[in-house]
Amino acid sequence: MRRAAVFLLLAVPFASAWSVTSPEAEVKRLSQQFSDASASGDAATLGRLLDDRVVFMNENGELSSRAEILAGTQPTPAGRHNELVQSDWNFVLQGDTAVTSFTDNGSFTMGSIVTHASFKSIETWQHKKDGWKMIASQTLAVQNDPAAVTLPAADLDQYIGTYSAGMAATVKITRTPRGLESSTNGGAAKALDAEVRDVLFTPGQPRTRRIIQRDAAGHVTGFIARREGHDLLYRKQAS
Repeated sequence: MRRAAVFLLLAVPFASAWSVTSPEAEVKRLSQQFSDASASGDAATLGRLLDDRVVFMNENGELSSRAEILAGTQPTPAGRHNELVQSDWNFVLQGDTAVTSFTDNGSFTMGSIVTHASFKSIETWQHKKDGWKMIASQTLAVQNDPAAVTLPAADLDQYIGTYSAGMAATVKITRTPRGLESSTNGGAAKALDAEVRDVLFTPGQPRTRRIIQRDAAGHVTGFIARREGHDLLYRKQAS
C-alpha cells in the first residue's frame, strides 16, 4: 500500500501539469510562441523554451547549440516586422515526448515592402519538471517555382531536340501548342517553362534548372541540368 501511495504522490506533479490543458494544446501554444520569438528576435522567450542540450538545425542545414541560438538572436530593427504563423499542424505523443510537424508561413515587412516565405519544421518536445522543452528541431525552406516568361517561338524552336548525358540518361524536348515539353528516357512528357532566355525549369520541381549551352555562333549545343549547385551536362544529338 505504501508503494502505491508513493507512486500516486510522485505522479501528482506530472499529472497536474497536464490537467489544465491537453499536451497537444500546450505544445502547440509553446511552438507558436517559439515561432513568434524567432520572428521578433526575443532571446528571453527562446531561452525559456529551449532545452540546454537541444539539437537544432535551421533551414540552411546549420546545427546550433542553445547558446549559439541565443547569442545570434537580436530584436527586429526599427521599420521591420516579421511574422510566422503555423499551419498544417501534426502531433504525436509518446510518453513524455511529443513530435510535431507544421508549416511556418512567414511575412517579412521592411517599410512598405512585404515578402513571403514558408518553412516546414519537425520539432521534438519533452515534458520535464519545469514544463515542456524543445529538445530537437529541423527546418526546411519551402521552395517555389520561379515566375515563367513567354519566349518568342523562334527561341523555343532552338531548344527542340534530343539531349544525352550518356547511354543511361536521354532527354527529348518537343514543342506543343502550349509550349515546351520534355521527357526523360522515354517517360511521360512534362511541361517545360522558361525562367529567362536559356534557363528552363519543370513546374513543380523548383530545385532544378536546365541551362542552355551555345557555341560561338549561338547554336544550341546542349544544356546543364543543375540541381542545387550540382551539374550534369547533356549534349544535343544531331538530328
